[in-house]
Amino acid sequence: MKFATHEDIDAPIQTVFDSATDFDGFERQMLRRGIDVAHDEALPPPMPGARWRISLPWRNRTYEIDADLLSVDEGVGYAIEAKSGGVNGLAVVDLVALSKSRTRLFVSLDLRASSFGSRLLLQSLRLTKSSLTKRFNARIHAFSRSVPTDD
Repeated sequence: MKFATHEDIDAPIQTVFDSATDFDGFERQMLRRGIDVAHDEALPPPMPGARWRISLPWRNRTYEIDADLLSVDEGVGYAIEAKSGGVNGLAVVDLVALSKSRTRLFVSLDLRASSFGSRLLLQSLRLTKSSLTKRFNARIHAFSRSVPTDD
C-alpha cells in the first residue's frame, strides 16, 4: 500500500531540508499525540543509522515500531525504514529545487505485509485508503506551510 504526495514550498532547498530533518521536532509532535518515542542515542539524527523505538496506540492495541534512518543525502532527502510485527514500511523524502527560493517536496510511504496477520491489517487499511490518503496529504501540506520562508 503506497501513499505519495508533493508540495511546492516558497523557501530555498536548504531551509526545507533543515525543516525536514528536524527529527527532534517530529519526536515532540509524536509525544504530543500520545505516541511514545525512544531515540537510540548511539547515532544522533540526521546521521544514517539513527534509530527510534515507537509505541503507537491504535484501535485498542499498541504497536511497537522500530525505525531506522537508512540514508541521508544532504540537501536532497532521506529514507527511513520501519518495521512492526509483519508490516514493513519505507518512507522517502525527496527535495527538488525549482528555483533559488522555491522547492518541491516529495514524500512517499510504502507499506508491505510479510505475514498473514499483517496482510489482514493492511487489508483493513485499504478499506479506508481514501480517508488515510486525505490525512496523509493534509499532514504534508501542514508541514509545508510551517517551513519558514526567507523573506
